[in-house]
Formats: sequence, structure tokens, C-alpha cells
Amino acid sequence: MKLTRKLVLAKAKASDLDSVRKLNCWGCSLSDISIFSQIPNIDVLTLSVNSITSLSPLAGCHSLCELYLRRNSIQSLSELCHLRSLSRLKVLWLAENPCCGPEASKYRLTVLRCLPRLQKLDNQVVTEEEVALALAHGEDITTPPSTVHDQLSTNGMADVDTENDPLNYNMEETNKIREQLGMKLLARDKFESLSSPVKEAKLPFKKTHTLEAVLLLMKDLDEEDLQIIHTVALNRLQMYTVGTETLQDAMKTEKTTDMQH
Repeated sequence: MKLTRKLVLAKAKASDLDSVRKLNCWGCSLSDISIFSQIPNIDVLTLSVNSITSLSPLAGCHSLCELYLRRNSIQSLSELCHLRSLSRLKVLWLAENPCCGPEASKYRLTVLRCLPRLQKLDNQVVTEEEVALALAHGEDITTPPSTVHDQLSTNGMADVDTENDPLNYNMEETNKIREQLGMKLLARDKFESLSSPVKEAKLPFKKTHTLEAVLLLMKDLDEEDLQIIHTVALNRLQMYTVGTETLQDAMKTEKTTDMQH
């Protein structure tokens, strides 16, 4: 069943779609929610117990704070990529969808890696430690192929000859990180102007672009975002420190053994 403008206005008791802030469509047998591309100001949305398979119509609902999707037909967690740019989204209920899988802990870490701003997932409070663990060990979600194609077309980029373009690779690195932080993707023309001062770095090719992407992102992050980066950076540094100490201990042990012999 398709959610129509008439049904939305009736349920929300609103005169036009722009004024719709809260909407409850629990158990309405919905499968087509494309109407939400015309409802940008929605704050709280209940779509539980329906037959929804795609979240792409929600990608433009940047005011969305709470989203309830329990017991739908979402097959893949890659659909969450459509929610990455929703910086105000703090509550998500996704349980009892096929995409959740049998491993609850793995599912939760994967969702939080994709949407680290969430404060509550499936009616359970999200902790800072859990977010840090998710960003370090959660499975990375890739954007559905159709979505990638749409983004490239929207940005005015050709569908061919982009794989070996250094600027395109650089932009992809930046946008991958921006998606993980729930930020909007950069268009190619904007990226060129932002990245020009950083291009003289003398690091290896891949590391240069990764570092550029991180440095570009720092300009757009607020205090909450920087706290997430800080926590993850500390965890990464601790891993390197532990590895170095383990190697040093092994070398000392080997040297002591040699001296005894």
C-alpha cells in the first residue's frame, strides 16, 4: 500500500505537508513511503508493523529526531546509509526486521558505526563506550549501488573514467568518513575548492588522501562530533601502544635468552 498525501494530512491533522511534524502510521500495511521526500520537517515518525523495504525516501528528512521501524521488511542494513545525513536523529527502533540477523551484538555495533549519533537504539540507551567500540570494531556498511549511482549523477559526474581520477578518490575518502559521522556528502565542485590548500602533503598516496579527508572534516565538526573522534583516536593509539609494548617485551625476552646461552 502506498502512503498518500491525503492519508498523511488526515493522520497528522495538518493542512499541508510542510507543517507535518509528527506522524503515526503504525500497522497500515505500507510498502511505499515515497511521499516523505515531500515532508522535510517531520520530527517524530512511527512506521512500525508495515512492509517497508527501503529507507531512501527518508534521506531528506533532516529534522527527524525519532524513527520507529520495528517489524518491517528491511532486508539489508545498507539501507541505513540513507539515514547517515540525518544529524538530528537520536532514537531509532529497527528490531524485528530481517536485516537485524541472529547476532544481536554484531547488529548493534554495525548500526552504531553507521549512525554514531544515536542516543537510543531499539529502546536501549547507547553509551559512549558502546559508540567507541562500534566505530573501532563494527562492520562498515556500504551504500547501496543504486544510491551511489544517483549521487554521482546528482553531482554532475560522469559514470566512467572516475575510478583513476585522484580527485575523485580523494572525494570518496572524504565522503565515506562524512557518511559515518552522519554528515552531508560533499559535491565535487565544493570539494575542489576545499581540498586545494592541502594537496602539497608529501605522504604516501593513500595516506595523503585519508589525512586530507580527516582534516577537511574537522572544520565541520561540533563539540559532540569532536568528542567521538577523540574517543576513537585514543582507542586507536592505545592499540598501537599495546602492540609496541608487546614487541619490546618479546625482544627483551629474546635478548635475555641469548645472554643465558
